[in-house]
Amino acid sequence: MAGMKGKQTVRDMVLSMAAIGVVVAGVYTLVPHDDSADPVKPVDYRVELITARRAAPYPVAAPVGLPETWKPTSVSYDRQESDAWHLGFLDPDREYIAVEQSSGPVEKFVHEVSQKATKTEKTLRVGDETWQRWEGPKYDALVREEKGATTVVTGTASQKRLAEMAGALEAKKS
Repeated sequence: MAGMKGKQTVRDMVLSMAAIGVVVAGVYTLVPHDDSADPVKPVDYRVELITARRAAPYPVAAPVGLPETWKPTSVSYDRQESDAWHLGFLDPDREYIAVEQSSGPVEKFVHEVSQKATKTEKTLRVGDETWQRWEGPKYDALVREEKGATTVVTGTASQKRLAEMAGALEAKKS
């Protein structure tokens, strides 16, 4: 009799799992879902940009005139961390690019935001400005030091896309 009770318990558990599986499959098929939809939701960074431009001790940079194929994905301004400004994007090739600025120590800041990239002897002329090239195992970067701030354009994107972002940057102070 004890052996029979153990078999019923296992059988009941299997039947219960099958019933749950049928319900889950039914819900999955009935609930509309679009697998082709882009999972990346663009962020609106205008308010944070205005705030950062008022608070930062340096002109805060943001791109102007980029096509809609560039998707802003993240934004932050941290006054406590050397007035650090961050604006992240996915480029048209779905590679990551970030605009980073800070009034803190240059080497430490660039090394951190570029995921351990190191300075090279190469430079890149973008418009009227010269950018220092940094290369790393994960991210490459373009770096420009100005009075009171360091601007970094970094990410997994190609040098061409990094230069495109650097060329679109407009730095302002409110």
